[in-house]
Amino acid sequence: MVRLPNPTANNCNSNFGSKKEQCLHLLSRCSTFKHLSQIHAQIQVSGFQNDHFLLTQLIRFCASSPAKNFAYARNLLDHSESSPPSSWNFLIRGCASSDSPREAIWVFRAMLARGVRPNQLTFPFLIKSCASAAALKEGRQVHVGVVKCGLDCDVYVQNNLVHFYGECKKIKDAWKVFDEMSERSVVSWNAIITACVENFWLDEGIEYFMKMRGCGFEPDETTMVVVLNASSELGNLSIGRWVHSQVIERGLALNCRLGTALVDMYAKSGDLGYARIVFNKMETRNVWTWSAMILGLAQHGFAKEALEIFRKMLSSSVRPNYVTFLGVLCACSHAGLVEDGYRYFNDMEHVHGIKPMMVHYGAMVDILGRAGRLNEAYSFMKSMPLDPDPIVWRTLLSACTTHSAKDNEGVGNKVREKLLELEPKRGGNLVMVANMYAEVGMWEKAANLRKVMKERRMKKMAGESCIELGGSVHKFFSGYDSQAGYETIYHLLDVLSLHMKLVNM
Repeated sequence: MVRLPNPTANNCNSNFGSKKEQCLHLLSRCSTFKHLSQIHAQIQVSGFQNDHFLLTQLIRFCASSPAKNFAYARNLLDHSESSPPSSWNFLIRGCASSDSPREAIWVFRAMLARGVRPNQLTFPFLIKSCASAAALKEGRQVHVGVVKCGLDCDVYVQNNLVHFYGECKKIKDAWKVFDEMSERSVVSWNAIITACVENFWLDEGIEYFMKMRGCGFEPDETTMVVVLNASSELGNLSIGRWVHSQVIERGLALNCRLGTALVDMYAKSGDLGYARIVFNKMETRNVWTWSAMILGLAQHGFAKEALEIFRKMLSSSVRPNYVTFLGVLCACSHAGLVEDGYRYFNDMEHVHGIKPMMVHYGAMVDILGRAGRLNEAYSFMKSMPLDPDPIVWRTLLSACTTHSAKDNEGVGNKVREKLLELEPKRGGNLVMVANMYAEVGMWEKAANLRKVMKERRMKKMAGESCIELGGSVHKFFSGYDSQAGYETIYHLLDVLSLHMKLVNM
């Protein structure tokens, strides 16, 4: 309980100085909203209800303390005769960091309606709130306000605009803001690289990273984590290894965030040896670290090791999440562990309280399909509480093609009909069905489907592979002959083919 001195007492000034200082002293000691309302009453009694500084401090407490109360702060502003921008800024900042970021937009509109002019501290958190809420329309309006206030050259405002457009998937707008910046910081570069990577413009993200270094900016931990994410998605092991070398060279601590990014990068790039080394060296691991290691091992066929690490995780203080179980089910699929797959799938919800998502149901269908248990997989799909999406149907159709000899109950036909009903214009589906017909010698039906594809100008997405050479990733597509020097490549392949035939003669 905060003791509120009697403002009429003779010793008031001697103990606390002026009445205003007394109120400030009480605010500095305030810890609960109940105390705040008492202090507010003291301010009212003392005649300081229109004091800008005290008003700002009251709103700061309402907006940023653990005892947040945005409604009380709004009420304070609504009943004040005048309020400085700092009061509104504190409330906008609090709303932007809350679970209801859109409230910051409403506060900003009320601020403008009261005739209070925003300043350079208003916009960064307002833009952040628009990014958190993915409020593109409102964010663009705020951008216009930034220009009108002459703050479009403020580096902090611009950094948040880059982040905003990235969050709203307007990557070209993010580029435009960044490229027009007259002054940049490491945060600016991180914002544009992150925007590129999170929107899967991975090559462009790496290009900005190279430009960043060329401009003399040294990457920080955030830069390294984002670039590691890009290199893992691209399969560019060279860049990932370079980032790791920089971590070692600079003596940076292998903290949870950076270590997890390294484990994920090495695991996705297929270098499981280094993934294990980094994983074992980490002093602190979170659920994402364990999940990255488990999923990486599972995807590369090391199912037993993946399940062993999962068991170690369960014996630690870290609890699994939905990604962890995706890795576990993937391991069961590759190892043909059907009963274990069922057990882990059931434990997921009934032991760990994690409700299965579509991807987990798809993983179970894959487990059953790979094992040739087609009718069981079909029954499992029909009993799902969710309507199976086309990916799950395609998973089972692929299994039906592989195990056509075991399809005694016509599961393949049922799956084929359902998939074509869901996605009648997807060329890849028709190709799969045509291949199924061809596998069982139904050549006429296969030819008819190919004819339909040709008439409708439907094409299957070309197969893609890539290879890293000299730090660059070269992509190759099936039937794609525009690679520089492809005629020389084909000539060399012909020579090698002839040579192999001569050797085997």
